[in-house]
Formats: sequence, C-alpha cells, structure tokens
Amino acid sequence: MHQLTCNGVLEGIRICRKGFPNRIPYKDFKHRYKILAPKEMEAVDDEKECARTCLNKAGMNEELYRTGNTKVFFRAGALGTLEEIRDDTVPRLMTGMQSVIRGYNSRKNYKKLQEQRVALIVVQRNLRKLMKMRTWPWYRLWQRVKPLLNVSRTEDEMKALEEKAEKALAELEKETKLRKELEAACASLQGEKNDLLTTLESSKGNMSDFLAKQSKLQSQKAELEAQLNEVTQRLQQEEDARNQLFQGMKKQEQESSGLKKDLEDLELVVQKNDQERATKEHMIHNLNEEVAHQEELINKVNKEKKHLQECNQKTAEDLQNVEDKCNHLNKVKTKLEQTLDELEDSLEREKKLRGEVEKGKRKVEGDLKLTQEAVADLERNQKEIESTVQRKDKEITSLAGKLEEEQILSRSKAEKAKANLGKELGELSDRLEEAGGATAAQIELNKKRESELAKLRRDLEETNIQQEAALANLRKKHNDAINEMSDQIDHLNKMKAR
Repeated sequence: MHQLTCNGVLEGIRICRKGFPNRIPYKDFKHRYKILAPKEMEAVDDEKECARTCLNKAGMNEELYRTGNTKVFFRAGALGTLEEIRDDTVPRLMTGMQSVIRGYNSRKNYKKLQEQRVALIVVQRNLRKLMKMRTWPWYRLWQRVKPLLNVSRTEDEMKALEEKAEKALAELEKETKLRKELEAACASLQGEKNDLLTTLESSKGNMSDFLAKQSKLQSQKAELEAQLNEVTQRLQQEEDARNQLFQGMKKQEQESSGLKKDLEDLELVVQKNDQERATKEHMIHNLNEEVAHQEELINKVNKEKKHLQECNQKTAEDLQNVEDKCNHLNKVKTKLEQTLDELEDSLEREKKLRGEVEKGKRKVEGDLKLTQEAVADLERNQKEIESTVQRKDKEITSLAGKLEEEQILSRSKAEKAKANLGKELGELSDRLEEAGGATAAQIELNKKRESELAKLRRDLEETNIQQEAALANLRKKHNDAINEMSDQIDHLNKMKAR
C-alpha cells in the first residue's frame, strides 16, 4: 500500500472514480492544442491558466475538465470532443496557409510578368529606333567617319603614357631610396670590417688568454646547463603538482555542482511537501467542519429519534427500516458508480477497439481488392497460357507433320539416289565386263562413286538422327510447357479458392 500510494496508483484510481479517466501533462497539452488559441496561449505564462484559456476558447464546458498542479483531467468523451475540434481546426489552418502561399506565388509571378512586359517595351522601343537610325544618312555618315577620328584614341594614349610615367617615377624613387639604404649599410659594414681587422691584429698575441677564457667559459656553461636541468626538473614537478591541484579543484567543483543540484532538488521537495501539508491542513479543516456539522445533525436526529421512540415504537421500527434502505441504497449507489466507471472504461476500450477494427477492416478491404486484382490478372494469365498451350499444340502438330513429310521426302530422295547409284554401278560393272578389264580411270571412278554412295548413306543417317533429336527436344519442351502451365493453373485455382 505504501508503494501504491507513493507511486500515485491509488491517487490515479481515485481520480478515475471521480469521473476523470483521461489526463494530459501541461507541456504535452500546450504542444498539441496550441493551434486552438495561439495568441491567447502566447500571452499567458502560467501553464494552468494557459490550458484554461485554450479550453475556454475551444468552447469546452468547465464540468468536462479539471486543472491540477501538473496535468489537465478530462471526463470520459471530453478528450475525443477536443480532438474533433482540433481536427476541424487543422484543415482550416492548412487551407489558409495554402491560400497565403498561393497568393504570394501569384503576386511574385505577376510582378515578374510586369517586369518582363516593361523590358519587352524597352527592347521594342530600342529596336524601332535602331531600325529608323540605320537608314538615316547622317547616322551612316557618322558610323563611317568615327573610325577615322583620332581624338579619342589620342586621349586614351595620353592617359596610358601618364600612368606609365607615374609608375616609372614611383619605381625610381623606390630604387633611389633602396640604393641609399644599401650604400649606408655597405659603409657600416666596411667600418665593422676595419674594426674587426684591427681587433684581430691586436688579439693575435693574446691567443693563450683567449684559450684560458674559453675553457673557463665552457666550465661555466656546463655548470649553467646542470642548473638549467635541475630548474627544468623542478619546473616539471611544479607543473605536475599544479595539474593535480587543477584536477582536484575541478573534481571539487563537480561535487559542489552536484551538491547544489541535490540541494535544489531537496528545496523543491520541501516546497512540494509544504504545499501538500497546506492542502492536507485545509482538507482536515474542512473535514472537521463537516464532522461538526454531521455531529449536530446526528444530535438533532437522535433527539428526534428519541422523541419518536417515546411517541411510537412503530415509528422507530419504520425509521430503522428506512435507515436500512438508505444504507442499502448507498451501497447500491456505490456499486452503480463503480459499474458506471467500469462501463465508461469499457466504452473507451470499445471505441479504441472499434478504431483498430475499422483500421484492420480498411486494411483487409485493401488487401482483398489487391487479391481480387491479382486473381483477375491470374485468370487473364491463365486464359493467355491456355491459348498459348493450344497454339503451341497446333504448332507442334504442324511441325511433327512437316518433320514426317521431310523424313519421307528425304528417305525417298535417298532411296532414289541409292537406286540411281546402284543402277550406274551396275551399268559400270556391265561396261567393265564388256570391255574385259578396267582402266585406272574407271577404277578411280568406281571408287569415287562408291565413296559418294557411302557419304549419301551417312548423310541420310545423320539427317534421320538430327530429325529424331529435334523431334525429341520439341516433345520435351512441349511436355515442360504443359507441366509449367498445369502448375500455374493449380496455383491460380488455389488462389481463387482462397
């Protein structure tokens, strides 16, 4: 019970039993229903007052909603009415927005056309003037004389020469200045050179002193480098310590910000508890007043009851019966209120379920329509396939007839060629016998004839084999096509049965 109370479950049940099953936070309410009263809601900063202003502007009765500390509570059906008002407002706003955009585009296009019209008028005027001027004798004379005039070209050349002269003077001044600077630098370098020569001549005899000074300076340099290394190490240590201090300070700042945030949260909790305490004290005060009033009423009723008991015991029994009936009616009223709340909840669920069913119905109708179209396409494909099968059967029958005719014709031709060759072979044999011997040419001719005869036989056999193979291939293709069409027809019948 403690968890249910802290989580707000019991409070939510109490609110639903009061008749406010639907609730929306102020932020979500403002985000969704701001279009119903945009100007009024912008002018108000308080979220509660903003929600009231929006609902009043929408024409909602105050009995249909209540405003809490963080949410707006609605009675059953009130939120649907508000959604209908919003659904009516959105198309109107969209239509107005579209009309404004169309008007802007139309005005923009009209302005563009006006500018094009002015430009066309200017171009036409210039073209008319050009057409008039091109035939004017003075203009033609001017066009011919203008290239011969050197005035404009001379002026341009003078300007160009003046610019070149100015650039040359500026460069000359720059070069002169640079030359003076270089001469001064050269003189100073010459003086330094002379000084160095004199110094070198004077320092030739002091070479041993210079070497001693050099060794001393090198030792001092080593000592300074060692000191520099020590200072560098100490500096690095100081830098590391500073970084650690900085990180610690940063961590302390983060902890401080976290503590500040926790403190703010605690202050908010304290304020919320104070508000709840004040609310509960007010409720306790009201309950005490109501209890006092009820006690007064009870005293009055007790006095009347005692008086009535003294008057008549029957009246007391009737009063007891009336009290029992009142208690029973109160229980019935409580049960009816619970039943009403349950019915309202079930009505909301039925509405949601009805919306989902309608969506599913529309989806099923769309699927059914697509299925019917697919079945129609499949039936049309089935008819086309059946006509194709019949046409292929006719083609196969005609091809088989042609193949048989070609086989018969080939066989007859081969038999005829065989008979002719046999006849020729017989004649040659007779001639050979009559001649009493064959020459080498006749023997070759006989061999050639025999080879041709063997070749014809092989060609005939190959032709027969190829024709039989082609016929078998056609029969196989025909059977495959028939099987495929049968499968498609079965599939179509199954789809149609569904």
